[in-house]
Amino acid sequence: MKKITQIICVLLTVTSMNAQQEKGIIGYTNWLSNWSEFKPHKVEYGEANQILAGNISVNTKLLKRNIYVLQGNVYVTNNAVLTIEPGTLIIGDFETKGTLVVTKGAQLIAEGLETDPIVFTSNRSLKKAGDWGGIVLLGDAPINKFGNIGSYNLNLDPSLTTYGGDNSVSNSGILRFVRIEFAGKNIKGADAFNGLTIAGVGNQTILENIMVSYCGGNSFAFYGGDVNATKFVSYKSINDDYKFTQGVQCRLYNSLAVRSSYLSSNKDGSRCLELKGYENKNETDFTKKQTLVEAANITVLNDSDNINADIQSGLVKEAIYIAENASLEMKRSVVSGFNPAVLLDGKTQINDTNLKKIIFEEMYFNLCNGNILSEGSSNNEDLEHWYGNSLFFNVHSKSDNKETFVDIFEAKRPDFRLQLGKITASSSNK
Repeated sequence: MKKITQIICVLLTVTSMNAQQEKGIIGYTNWLSNWSEFKPHKVEYGEANQILAGNISVNTKLLKRNIYVLQGNVYVTNNAVLTIEPGTLIIGDFETKGTLVVTKGAQLIAEGLETDPIVFTSNRSLKKAGDWGGIVLLGDAPINKFGNIGSYNLNLDPSLTTYGGDNSVSNSGILRFVRIEFAGKNIKGADAFNGLTIAGVGNQTILENIMVSYCGGNSFAFYGGDVNATKFVSYKSINDDYKFTQGVQCRLYNSLAVRSSYLSSNKDGSRCLELKGYENKNETDFTKKQTLVEAANITVLNDSDNINADIQSGLVKEAIYIAENASLEMKRSVVSGFNPAVLLDGKTQINDTNLKKIIFEEMYFNLCNGNILSEGSSNNEDLEHWYGNSLFFNVHSKSDNKETFVDIFEAKRPDFRLQLGKITASSSNK
């Protein structure tokens, strides 16, 4: 391998002052307070008095005074705008696996308030992951498939589920202070739905303060597009917390993923972040932009009481997986309790070119069995040496969750911010 140390100075523009910035999710106060819910199984929801079904082809407003049941596949079509008042409750029907699809050109304006969030949940008395479909948001921003067009099928109407185009500044609406609970229905012979699917969505779409909890599939899945995502929360997903593919250009900021050792998919593993260049290589146009995620102030953690025992038992895998042709620039973030922290696709050659596309700076790696490794490799000295260079200001620690975070075990309002004392910890690799 080339002397990769020669390009350190090209990559690094940080100073010693930057090394003192806060890591992980940030805020003078706990921004999860008021609108989030970590015990949705115990919330008593009322009975629906309105039905949503079929196509919504004209501008429509859902009112807080009603409770809506989402029956079957509901499509917002014909460039219509579906507006949802703050505090509105929409219940996904278990029997028909209710799903909301906002087609290309239409908009969803779901603008809740911190004290009055919009909630999508299950109508079962005993709620479980995968009770209903989820929310599918489709736009006309670029993707890297030939023809710039994809289709999100999963037993949906193929004529209403196309996405992609050439408008990176398109606007599919607003989702702010929204909770999505127990979504992710499983499709026989195919993938499960995601809690929130964001496909070909442009950067004028506002996506802030969105929580997906107990999802049967991926909590958030990005298929192409040009997306800004702020204050996202994925809580105890069965599959990935954040999946990125098909050339998405995503800026993910101040967001959280909480995994459980005992909830995972048997299919291909469950990660906090999974980055892929494509779903099908033969359909991919490599002259187009490939998947790039710029992530800052992210916290991903396993909330186990005994991380080491769960790792030894094989219950814990990598937090972040980066496939070939995908790029990640991750800064000021926390990865706690994984095996290892980051796994690179074995097809990715460890050379100067690829290391310029996979950046980790000012990170806090805690309780991880290995930091940044290459899949299938028994010798990761080059990677450990590269990312362990003191100029990157990456920190390594072996603290339990109680010592690492402010208070993640407070039942009603957990606080996943990093303890202040940890921010300026030693950058020892031990």
